[in-house]
Amino acid sequence: MTWITSEEQLSAMFNAPAEASLLKVARRLTPAYSRWIAASRFCLLATVGPEGTDCTPRGDDGPVVQELDPGTLLMPDWRGNNRLDSLRNIVRDGRVSLSFLIPGSNTIVRVNGTARLSVDPAMIARFEQAGKHPKLVIVVAVTEVYTQCARALIRAGLWSRDDAQGLPTPGDILSEMSQGTFDGAEYDQIWPARARETMW
Repeated sequence: MTWITSEEQLSAMFNAPAEASLLKVARRLTPAYSRWIAASRFCLLATVGPEGTDCTPRGDDGPVVQELDPGTLLMPDWRGNNRLDSLRNIVRDGRVSLSFLIPGSNTIVRVNGTARLSVDPAMIARFEQAGKHPKLVIVVAVTEVYTQCARALIRAGLWSRDDAQGLPTPGDILSEMSQGTFDGAEYDQIWPARARETMW
């Protein structure tokens, strides 16, 4: 196998970036970027820590983040699996990237920056769902924001197909990982009700 081992080798394989790919980068949120992000209910949050990288989905019933100001985004940390992978990474290494998606749009808006975790009561009070609040808020200082080329979503036909039929369920995976000692069928059966009861 032949490997690329230097930036020089890599650069020699590609043309220079097109003007649009450089022009689109902003150091803070512009009005257009603010409108786009405010319409997104879902994003992927990527973090990095001593053990490696982590990328986790984040979603909300409404905007997935709030804009505090053009240089700051706020993301509530709603209930999850309590692994805390992303939160631990942020405490140890604040570098983060967010990719915002909107169903039906082949555009992705990406934000790079640094994050800290806030338990300030006023910050937490900004978020409320069904009478509940998050335990903490991820505060992201934006260093750059830009749109991602739409080709990946177009190639995948992401919004025009449903490939879920016949996929292994989470219960199937848990049964496989436990070599049959975990009752995956029961897990799948009770999960929908548990999710509704513990959404917030």
